[in-house]
Amino acid sequence: MNKTALRSKYKALRNSLSENEQEEMSLAIANKTLILPIWDHIYFHIFLPITEHKEVDTELILHILSGKNKEILVSRADFITHKMTHFLLTDNTKIQKNQYNIPEPVNGIEVPSNKIEVVFVPLLAFDKKGHRVGYGKGFYDAFLSECKPDVIKIGLSFFESEELIDDIFEGDVQLDYCVTPKEIYKF
Repeated sequence: MNKTALRSKYKALRNSLSENEQEEMSLAIANKTLILPIWDHIYFHIFLPITEHKEVDTELILHILSGKNKEILVSRADFITHKMTHFLLTDNTKIQKNQYNIPEPVNGIEVPSNKIEVVFVPLLAFDKKGHRVGYGKGFYDAFLSECKPDVIKIGLSFFESEELIDDIFEGDVQLDYCVTPKEIYKF
């Protein structure tokens, strides 16, 4: 299936989820992250979910990261350049939704991409080779290509993998893992 068809399919599947299903699956995903071999790293990037799009709720993962004294980074997107700027999440970081309902830091301590060791990646769908389908703007592919080559890329998905995404491009960055409520995929 191609990316356009997958976007439509998984947006519809997400929209069909009840709030209770979404909460239960987000909790199952957060619990599964605890068994990933990532916890010796310091700098973790996490996305703040677009609640209107019923994305995986990352608040529980944020609590895990905080409890393990990790440096947590969140991003602000520039829709003109399609680049992301990353900020340390602290008690003083003000979060505000942008015009696309994406929660973003208003201010904070900027951290370069090459400091980040682990990235939790939002997605709509993924395949058994670790390719992902996002919203199609290329923000994460550009960001991940700026990171160190050994950055650990972890997708979070309510749904299991597709067999194959047909229209993969050269600039698409593959995941290392994808965590679903039922299993952890390693690529």
